[in-house]
Amino acid sequence: MAVFKIHHITKYIYDSPVSESVNEIRVYPLQGNDQEILQQDLIITGDPEIQLYTDYWGNKTGFFNVLESHHELKIESRVIVRTAQEPIGDSGDGMLEDLVPLVNGSMLLKELNSPDSIRNQPLIDAICKQLLTDGKTVSQLVQDCSSYVFNQFKYTKGITTIETTVDEILEHQGGVCQDFAHLLLQMLRTLAIPCRYVSGYICPNKNGMRGEGATHAWVEAYIPGASWRGIDPTNNIWVSSNHVKLAVGRSFKDCSPVKGTFKGSSRQQLYVFVSVGYEDGQVFEETTQVQLKKIDPVLEEKRLAAIEAAQQ
Repeated sequence: MAVFKIHHITKYIYDSPVSESVNEIRVYPLQGNDQEILQQDLIITGDPEIQLYTDYWGNKTGFFNVLESHHELKIESRVIVRTAQEPIGDSGDGMLEDLVPLVNGSMLLKELNSPDSIRNQPLIDAICKQLLTDGKTVSQLVQDCSSYVFNQFKYTKGITTIETTVDEILEHQGGVCQDFAHLLLQMLRTLAIPCRYVSGYICPNKNGMRGEGATHAWVEAYIPGASWRGIDPTNNIWVSSNHVKLAVGRSFKDCSPVKGTFKGSSRQQLYVFVSVGYEDGQVFEETTQVQLKKIDPVLEEKRLAAIEAAQQ
């Protein structure tokens, strides 16, 4: 077992006032046999009332709005969590054919079993054909796909955004944890293995793993006889007690820690701060400016003109 103190701040800064901000948050770690939430405190700009509900994927989700004019929105979570999950290797599980009746009997698994329609699917097909050899169990295939992503794609910050597609990841030949997760999802679904995106944190106590001290992403695959098992393609390891799970879904869009809209023509900047405190007193922290999307220079010029006209 391990206990972590996680401090997570999501901060939006606007270059002109905005109002009527409506938001959905998934910053509540999932409760389960392998993860226990001991305490959580949440502070949000304007101290709005938060309505809680469980979404389609089973995530605890908050909904709130900030009606007043503001230049900044900050969502701050402080949580103490205890984890107990141990990594697995090849568990001697079933084969791909063992998944067929399970998928046919579950609408959820069927929804998580089909790959997205992408331009470079023939390349994904070729990679999967190369990895699919006789006698491999489902967990061996999952491990081999993770190893392929880890070995063939470079972990590089700043070349992708939260809207980067699998086609673009293939072209870049690199990315960050979110990109690695999306690529692995496409590969596993091509092999007819149900899988889902996981958002959370990785807390390995400064041992050199990629993604420590920031929000992290990995994949859970459905293994016959073992249910959902997490694998982290960014580090090519099975998920262990060093991983803290926030939310699950078909892709990042279902798991985004903060998602919302506002009234105004402001351009926004997003900063994410994460601090992980360990039982031995060590603390690891990082602040990241998130690349939201590519900026269209023509649209940006029109936006700035509209702001200037409104101020006159």
